[in-house]
Order: sequence, then structure tokens, then C-alpha cells
Amino acid sequence: MSFFKPKFWDKNQISFFSILLFPIALLIKLLNFFKHSITKTYQCSIPVICVGNIYLGGTGKTPLCIEIFSILKDLNMNPVFIRKKYNSFQDEADLQKQIGPIYQNKKRIEAIREAIQNKANVAILDDGFQDFSINKNLSIVCFNEKQWIGNGLVIPSGPLREDLSALKRADCVIINGEKNIDIESKILNKNKEVKIFYIKYKGQNIGEFKNKKVSAFAGIGNPENFFNLLKDNNINVVKEMKFPDHYNYSKKELENLINEAKENNTILITTEKDYFRIDENYKKNINYLKIAVDIKNRNQLIEEIKKII
Repeated sequence: MSFFKPKFWDKNQISFFSILLFPIALLIKLLNFFKHSITKTYQCSIPVICVGNIYLGGTGKTPLCIEIFSILKDLNMNPVFIRKKYNSFQDEADLQKQIGPIYQNKKRIEAIREAIQNKANVAILDDGFQDFSINKNLSIVCFNEKQWIGNGLVIPSGPLREDLSALKRADCVIINGEKNIDIESKILNKNKEVKIFYIKYKGQNIGEFKNKKVSAFAGIGNPENFFNLLKDNNINVVKEMKFPDHYNYSKKELENLINEAKENNTILITTEKDYFRIDENYKKNINYLKIAVDIKNRNQLIEEIKKII
């Protein structure tokens, strides 16, 4: 299901709607506790690197998974991507298929077992921090500095899958953004042993849009982050259009976007994930920003990965 993230999720103060929904949030926390308590955990015969989050969407998991895949290949490993199979939300999977083997199943543990049969020797679990059926050898939790934990409450009162105490299960935290001592102190207050790293997005084809006017649209967790990335690279963004996360664009909507961009004499641009959801007949009229991640202290992260392989 695609939906716009409620604005009150990211406000610093607790809103009326957060309070109204708080009983449901408590129930969800209780159900998660019982789920954790009764779930049998399986130990896999290959290392499992989990890249997850506790903030719902827009934290940069997928680009980081792709970068970790590249690191593992450089270490002469045979990595694969592991994802839970959904009938929708296949944009991220389609993106990863361009990079390397991907295994999907409604039960992630079954996807890992299939990958092992096909000679994989390390699994990159894209999402799954809340899947207690799999023992993780390295758990990485992603945040975006700009959204951080929003109002700090669990869904539906706030944007969190779990509260911050879940970081006790994490080995590393990756923050997409600038160094933030306040955020670091809150993380270390929950887990003094966790390693903290910072990443930044870099547009690999950003030069194509320099000195040009663009109309930008996005249907991701935090569209503002995409628009800001363009503007931070001195791209002249004439218009910004937001859609719900994992949005499936209709042909009529695509035609309207293309026609409006032509009328405004702008280049139409979207995210790479959005591009994979677009009907093939319209792709020739739409550009996308190809993203990679730049990891600060990359060598230190490589050393953490080496420990478990």
C-alpha cells in the first residue's frame, strides 16, 4: 500500500494525532515483543549482513546494500541480495537485479537457503532487522540525519518500527548526512559498543543536468531528500512533485508529467527507484539520477565486514 507520510511524524513536538494513536502504537509494541519472544532463530551456514532501519523508509538501505555488494566482490566473495517477497514494492529488487543475484521469498530464511544451494557464501539482507527468524552476523541500522527518528514514536503515532532501544541489537549505525554529535550521543546511550559511520549520496550522472532547468518528481519515503540533493548540486529545480512511497504511476499521470515538463521547457527527472516503476513506453522522455554512496571511514567498515567473513 502506498501512502504519504503524515507530517506530524517528523515534528519535534508530540501532536494531538500522535496522542490519539498512541494506544495502537502500544499494542504494536506489545505484539512485536511477543513475536520476538516466540520466534525461532535459525543460524545460517553462511554469514548474513543485515542492512535495516527502525525509521520507516527513506534511510538509504538499498544504495548501501549495493555498495556492500561491491565491497564483498572486491574481497573475492560470492554475495547475493536477500529480500522478502512482496507482490508489490519490486522497484528496489529490480534495481538490485542490475547489480547481482537476488533471492526473494515470503520467508527470508528460505531465500537464504536457496542462495546457499546456488553457491552463495555471504547474504546481504536488505531490510529484515525486525525479522527475528534469522541470526545476523553483522546488523547495520540506517538513519537519515535530516529525519533522524522524527517525533520518536512508534507507528502509527510516529515513523518508527521500533523505539531507539532496538539499537542494542545493532553492530553498526550508518547516518546519511553530516556529522551530528547530538544524534551520536543518543545512539551511544542505547549501545556503547555500536560503530557509527556516515555516508553521503553522490549523483553519478549529475553532470548531465548542470546549467539546465529540471522538473523533479519522486515517490519515495522522503522525496524532499531527493529534491535537496539536486539543489545541493546546483541543479535548477523549477518544480517539485511528490508522490507516495513505492507509487505506481498511471499512463495518464506520466503523460501529464511529460507534457508539463515540455510546456515549462524543463528536463523531467526522477529517482532511480521511481524509474524502474515507470512503463517502458514513457522512459525515453524521463531522466533519472543514478545514485552511489560515499562512505566516510570506508576502510573501517570494510574491517567490520572482514571480521564476519
